[in-house]
Amino acid sequence: MTDDRGREVVVVSGATSGVGRAVAQKFGEEGAAVGLLARSEDGLEGAVEDVEAAGGRAHAVETDVSEYEQVEAAADEIEEELGDIDVWVNNAMVTVFSEVQDLEPDEYQQVTDVTYLGTVYGSKVALDRMAERGEGKLVQIGSALSYRAIPLQSAYCGAKFAIRGFTDSLRVELKHNDSDVGVTMVQLPAVNTPQFEHSRTHVDEHPQPVAPIYQPEVIADGVYWAAHNDRRELYIGRSTLKTIWGNKIAPWFADWMLSRNGYEGQFSDKPYDPDRPDNLYDTTEGDPGARGVFGDKSLDSSLELQLAKHREGLGVALVAMLLLAVRTLWDD
Repeated sequence: MTDDRGREVVVVSGATSGVGRAVAQKFGEEGAAVGLLARSEDGLEGAVEDVEAAGGRAHAVETDVSEYEQVEAAADEIEEELGDIDVWVNNAMVTVFSEVQDLEPDEYQQVTDVTYLGTVYGSKVALDRMAERGEGKLVQIGSALSYRAIPLQSAYCGAKFAIRGFTDSLRVELKHNDSDVGVTMVQLPAVNTPQFEHSRTHVDEHPQPVAPIYQPEVIADGVYWAAHNDRRELYIGRSTLKTIWGNKIAPWFADWMLSRNGYEGQFSDKPYDPDRPDNLYDTTEGDPGARGVFGDKSLDSSLELQLAKHREGLGVALVAMLLLAVRTLWDD
């Protein structure tokens, strides 16, 4: 379904930075009309420019996704401006790098409100509109850390675990009701985003994503594909596959490995300013853009993503090769 201007209408939360920014631009490249939700005025202005420069149409609404009424009002404004919403991408997040005993209760609350409840609220607001029309697609931005938690990220991991649980329940309810609204959860690897520059920390070193690191445009490609295909979950990156399946097979081994290596892998040798501003409660100044500062360590493609996108065709090809081999042996 498209609006009367002939464009697919998409909403992206957390659209000013990192994955959300790249996702918004990708949909713009495909000609979509993109509703941009985020708290940062500077970032929203930059995101609008990116989407429109790519060939799309953009409408920004300054929104705190932890406030249900703001999300509802934003959706109303976007549909009034752009048309009926076809795709909703729940991406907004904040985090704190810290051991559990150093985190304050209100910090846990804020991470949960933005990252988890922001996804719940976005899903409910989208479904209120999509269910009535009998079509639409929700894309939840997950993480390998929604299956395997790591040290120093208990608040974020807890929120991502909660999103997976919420999404599983929602998916079953939609099936029970024979709804044509689709839901896909995209499980991410480490990504080179600006969050490592402006997230709150209670450690004395500069945080970094755990290698291998992928550029946000790789994720955007996967999210765009997920929005237009019927897939329960989409794993991006070999580390995502390794993390999720390794934890299913031997979680005790993952515990042991992370207790030995889980800290150092999240620390960078970049200079760290303990007084730097963070975005836990308030936005930081300027336009953060899509990419972070670890571009020299980041991958521009994911073989695992390409295989996942074409697994049906690969399966058919494999069966054909096996049948050909059997026939050749039989003829011999």
